Amino acid sequence: MNNSPISKILLERRDFYVKRDDLIDPFLAGNKYRKLYTLLKTPSNKLSKIISYGGTQSNAMLAIAAMCKNKGWDFEYYTKPLSQTQKTHSHGNYFHSINLGMKHVEIDETFYKDFIASLSLTIDATTFIIDQGGAVEEAKKGLEVLAEEIREACLELRSLATPSGTGTTALFLALALPEFKIYTTPCVGDVNYLKEQMQALHKIPKNLIILEPTKKHHFAKPYPEFLEIYKKLLASGIEFDLLYAPGMWEALLSQTDEEILYIHSGGVSGNESMLKRYEQKGYVN
Repeated sequence: MNNSPISKILLERRDFYVKRDDLIDPFLAGNKYRKLYTLLKTPSNKLSKIISYGGTQSNAMLAIAAMCKNKGWDFEYYTKPLSQTQKTHSHGNYFHSINLGMKHVEIDETFYKDFIASLSLTIDATTFIIDQGGAVEEAKKGLEVLAEEIREACLELRSLATPSGTGTTALFLALALPEFKIYTTPCVGDVNYLKEQMQALHKIPKNLIILEPTKKHHFAKPYPEFLEIYKKLLASGIEFDLLYAPGMWEALLSQTDEEILYIHSGGVSGNESMLKRYEQKGYVN
């Protein structure tokens, strides 16, 4: 399934449209499917290994693991050291990625940054490195495909929204849809960090509008207000992820007033482990 459907929801007395990229695949869905589009179309015999790095709650990690499983490619994923508790969890993105064949390598925090910087010095022609979060130039093609799907939907609205980690999705979507206003908000780091990540790939276009978060949130930390937004969205008929979506929806509800098409980023496979963290904090009744 490539061309995902569009749903309409009512949230706090406002109509929103949702591009259901979460329905593309249980593990390889949302913006990660779009970012990996070029690699998904690459013949299996052209590559033998994918290398990436980042956190173990990463949706990108799980999507890459699913892709490599389908392609018959090895997948090596580098992280800073994990707790023994996390290694023994029987749920969440890390658990699913290991089951899909991911080889996980822990690097001491002291050497992590230098090690990651040196990865490209040791690879051969059949190995491909995907930067943290899937922030690669190859993502551009997948976002152009998404842009065409949005145009073909012939919606009257001219505003889109998608949350940002590295900002790759929002950036390439804005470049592919200059006639649309693209809203995003930083979910990892602040606005300055997000701009730096985007500018490493391309000059930020004028139709890309970065909404400042209402308050500073630490990535992947449980917040009662995020859980409240998650529940309201769930009641509207669609489950969204707990890592990125709440911050984006919070910004949209407080800082915009027009009809908006929200690009569902997928990532709901990580909700099981996140909800357990909310339970441990006493936020879930």
